[in-house]
Parts: sequence; C-alpha cells; structure tokens
Amino acid sequence: MIRIKHFFTSILFTGCFFIGVKTNAQNWDIDLLRSINPQNPGSAVWKGFTASAYPVSIAVPVGIWIGGKINHNKKEEYKAYEIAGSVLIAAGATAVMKVIFDRQRPYQKYDEVYPYKLEDGQSFPSGHVSLAFATATSVSLQYKKWYIVVPAYAWAAGVGYSRLYLGAHYPTDVIGGAVTGAGSAFLSHWISKKIFKQ
Repeated sequence: MIRIKHFFTSILFTGCFFIGVKTNAQNWDIDLLRSINPQNPGSAVWKGFTASAYPVSIAVPVGIWIGGKINHNKKEEYKAYEIAGSVLIAAGATAVMKVIFDRQRPYQKYDEVYPYKLEDGQSFPSGHVSLAFATATSVSLQYKKWYIVVPAYAWAAGVGYSRLYLGAHYPTDVIGGAVTGAGSAFLSHWISKKIFKQ
C-alpha cells in the first residue's frame, strides 16, 4: 500500500510541477527545447532512438519470457511478467495524464519549434519516454549488474533527448514521462512481490 501511495504521490508531484512550470516558468521550458531542436531535425540516430521506444519495451519482456520458457526457468518468466506489468502501467498512467493535462505539442504553439513529423495526441507526459524509463527501471530492478543498468538507462535517456531534438515534446514532458515510467516500474515490482511471493 505504501508503494502505491508513493507512485500516485509521484504522479501528483509531476502534475503539480508541470502546472507550476506552465504558469510561472514556461520560458525555460521552451528556451531549452529551442536550444536542442534544430531547424531540420533529420538525424537518423535520434530518429532511431525514438523509433526504438515501443518495440524495445515490448521485445524485452517477451524475449525474457521466451527464454524462461525454453529454459524452464520460472524466475525468468516472473521477471518478464513484472517488466511487462511496468510497461502496461506506464502506458495506462500516461494515457490518463495526457487526457487530464491536455497539453499541446510545442510546435502547435510555437512557430520556431521544428518537428521531424506531425504527431497526433497531447504532449504531457511523453509516452515514448514513459515506456523507455519503465523498461529501463524494471530491467534494472531485476538484473542489478552495471553492464545492464548503465546501457538500459543510457538508452532511456537517449529516447528522452530524441523527443526534444525531434521537436515532439517540451523538457517537462520528458521529465514527466521519466517519473511516470520509473514510478510504474516500482509499482509493478511491488505488485509482483505480492503475487509471486514464492
């Protein structure tokens, strides 16, 4: 119960932070975005990071589950369920928050933001970043080796930066996505410990 309260407190804090930024300090948010987003965001590297968010978030738990099945390893299967749970929680929380905050994409409000493509949907929080950080945090909770944790978070951070470089989100959208994703992973971890006690 305490972990669930922490999760929802994090979401609430993120929302309050966003509201505070929106009303009092919008300048730093858009200024930072402008400094990162070029006029022609055509980098294949950053497009690749953005494009990887959804497939990797699905492939990681599926791959671990298949490996567990092949090796008859129930622990690996449970790890896969927990990682998949974190991704599902993050996706649901992000969808709800997008409806609640209903924030426009930066390029819809500012002419000097250059998107690599026009995307539908609301801006806050970033769905790509939410799923990436849910995956990275959940994997890091399961496999506590530096050579797994460091690349996982480097990839998630790359997804976050790519959303700014490509003009799809404000920095606060990326921060909100990271908090939502990480919080979802901790919530899934807590739920999994209750379900798979043995």
